Amino acid sequence: MKISLKWLSDYIALPQVPSDNAQTTAEIVAHQLTQAGLEVEGIETVEQIKGGLKGVVVGQVLTCDRHPNADKLSVTTVDVGGEVPLAIVCGAPNVAAGQKVLVATEGALLYPSEGEPFTIKKSKIRGEASQGMICAEDELGLGASHAGIMVLDTDLPNGTPAATYLGLDSDTVLEIGLTPNRADAASHYGVARDLKAILNLPITKPSAAKFIADGSALPVSVQIEAVEACPRYTATVLTNVKVGPSPKWLQQRLGAIGVNSINNVVDVTNYVLHGLGQPLHAFDLSKVRGRAINVRFAQEGETLVTLDGTERKLNVHNLVIADEAHPLAIAGVFGGLASGVTESTTEILLESAYFSPAVVRKSAQVHGLKTDASYLFERGTDPNMPVYAAQVAALLLQEVTGATIATEVNDVYPAPIPDTEFRVSYTKLFRLMGVTLEREQVHQILRNLDILVQEDSEYGHLGFADEFVVSVPAYRVDVTRLADIAEEVLRIYGLDNIPLKPYPSASYLAPQPINENDKLQFRTGAQLAAMGWQEMINNSLGNPALAELTTTQGLVRNVLMLNALSEDLAAMRQSLLFNGLASVAHNINRQQRNLQLFEFGKVYRLQDPEAEVVTKRYEEKWQLALWSTGQAVPETWQAASQDQTYFLHRQAVQAVLFRLTGQTIVPQALVGDDRFAYGQQWLFNKQVVCKAGMLTPKLAKANGVKQTVFYAEIDWQYLIKKYKTGLQAQEVPKFPAVRRDLSLVLDRAVTYDQVRQVALKTERKLLTDLNVFSVYEGANLGEGKKSYAIAFTLQSAEATLTDQQIDGTMTKLMQALGKELGAEIRS
Repeated sequence: MKISLKWLSDYIALPQVPSDNAQTTAEIVAHQLTQAGLEVEGIETVEQIKGGLKGVVVGQVLTCDRHPNADKLSVTTVDVGGEVPLAIVCGAPNVAAGQKVLVATEGALLYPSEGEPFTIKKSKIRGEASQGMICAEDELGLGASHAGIMVLDTDLPNGTPAATYLGLDSDTVLEIGLTPNRADAASHYGVARDLKAILNLPITKPSAAKFIADGSALPVSVQIEAVEACPRYTATVLTNVKVGPSPKWLQQRLGAIGVNSINNVVDVTNYVLHGLGQPLHAFDLSKVRGRAINVRFAQEGETLVTLDGTERKLNVHNLVIADEAHPLAIAGVFGGLASGVTESTTEILLESAYFSPAVVRKSAQVHGLKTDASYLFERGTDPNMPVYAAQVAALLLQEVTGATIATEVNDVYPAPIPDTEFRVSYTKLFRLMGVTLEREQVHQILRNLDILVQEDSEYGHLGFADEFVVSVPAYRVDVTRLADIAEEVLRIYGLDNIPLKPYPSASYLAPQPINENDKLQFRTGAQLAAMGWQEMINNSLGNPALAELTTTQGLVRNVLMLNALSEDLAAMRQSLLFNGLASVAHNINRQQRNLQLFEFGKVYRLQDPEAEVVTKRYEEKWQLALWSTGQAVPETWQAASQDQTYFLHRQAVQAVLFRLTGQTIVPQALVGDDRFAYGQQWLFNKQVVCKAGMLTPKLAKANGVKQTVFYAEIDWQYLIKKYKTGLQAQEVPKFPAVRRDLSLVLDRAVTYDQVRQVALKTERKLLTDLNVFSVYEGANLGEGKKSYAIAFTLQSAEATLTDQQIDGTMTKLMQALGKELGAEIRS
């Protein structure tokens, strides 16, 4: 946001800089505003003529003689107010003794109307010394003529700066990085209000006392259908308008802050917008059908050609300014071309209103429009400003267009917006600020900020008046609570004035509820880290097309973004898998090939469209995922490297599941998941809580990974709901365990999981563990056969096992395995 110091000085007296002060007024004001929260990011000097004609002065030609070595040149002496006249060689045909002229002295940097800038240097021209240049208007950037030098009609003394003679005042502009919450400061008047509080000086507003309507025209009727979207609307009629160029002072004011002059009517609306912070709009009244304004939402199918010539299709959420037939403008955003002011306009309807920030923001976003008006309306303007701003604008239009103020301001304000009132405790205020001030000092700061201190309560809990009531003006949309009052007082009092404590401390600690889920996640993450795994965090957004790579997801279940930054970030992730694979690929491409990674994160999807019962539209839940690839054990001088395997990957999965369930869950064969070439799944309470296995090479390559990748997906949300915090202890067995080995010949289709289930079902009391330690397939076993060598561990909690008990148990196991699985015992 650009703020002109000249414009600002119309509202408040700026600090005067003593002659011995190295700082300029602009630097002092910039520092004060920055300390008060309006950060000044830059200071720029704006000149009407580039370079400001520095080094160019009024001079008088004393003598003028022909150049001895050139017919078209003259040798002159010119008095520029110095001790000695300057010798200047001039080529202009109209130069003569006695003339008052503009002289560029040595060192002056000139910016001509055409060509590159150049610096005046002392030189010799055809043998004669030249100590400056007598200037034509094009050489100074004042015009296009090069017919001769400029001859002045002035009594100003020689040496007077050319800028003074020409009335070229420079201006200083502050570039303020305005934060979104400070819409109240988005104008020159708004910045002046902050300076008023900082400097404790009065503020001056443009007078509207001379606003008098002559009643020469009928007022325009105003109807507000959408009162919540437009709480206040004013309309003023001006006649005898002459549209044309703006006066020089108005063009200069707007030009200083980078606003181009359009015509005197539009320039006045822009002047009031940037001056007072109130957007205005001028309609050509002859184009308003029925002399009636209706503020309503657009109807489906309505269109509007806006001032930029674009036809825009309106929707029912767009607030419009309409006449009795059609929309004239998108409220608070952009005017319509048909009702815009043109050179033939003689009557205008001046709009000044207050619109709902949310409604304006939605219209601006839908149509991709960002205007100065929408910028202010989106952040919240002053609902008490429209009538005053309309009066000020009408007086300006009367001045610059010769207009007649034909009607009073027709102000429709059905439900006035009240100021915000709330109580503030001195004790809490000073504790939050970190410093105790005199109460009157607090009141004075707030009053200077237009925040009224209404009353003190009789007695607080400390035995004296501890509270006061503030009334915050409606334009301060960012001040709604105690913390905001503390911020307002501190930024004016000065953060640099708060004394530092000798040691860090806090006077208040907010209670923090204990979140067991967070604790469990932290402990599980620490457990995996101790096992050599590394945690990562990926983006929750991804490419929606990835859902087509597996039947477990699907495009129809994507949660799509309404305003995606790119196609790769257009949908919420349905699984942690793909973004994790992108991280795996990223690391592999940077020579980090041995990876063990895990991530806690949420996944999102739409309700299954084929579900019989739709409980909610969206599904959102936590998952824990693990990826491993490359070598599990790098090579050393002691041993060769060991590649990552599914069984090594499964160890981490089993450790996590044991922590969450307190049980050793036996995995089952994985079916119905096309992401895995092979794998297993774990059930807890008949619910699938984990799937793990090797990803298909096709899926890995589709995500840029050519190595074998093992992946596990754990339903973290379900497991933490079932998690029991209490520890369960079990007495260490007193009696020894016994191991017996069996070599079983089985059909190749029989899995170890089937063997385990039959064994545990057959002997529930004494069999505590079994483990396969060898697998063999060979021609000597027969076609379609394989051999498992399995170790069975038997143990009793009551007594030492006898040989009879051991043999009886093993016989029972062999019979059951032979009967149910067709197992043969190898001797």
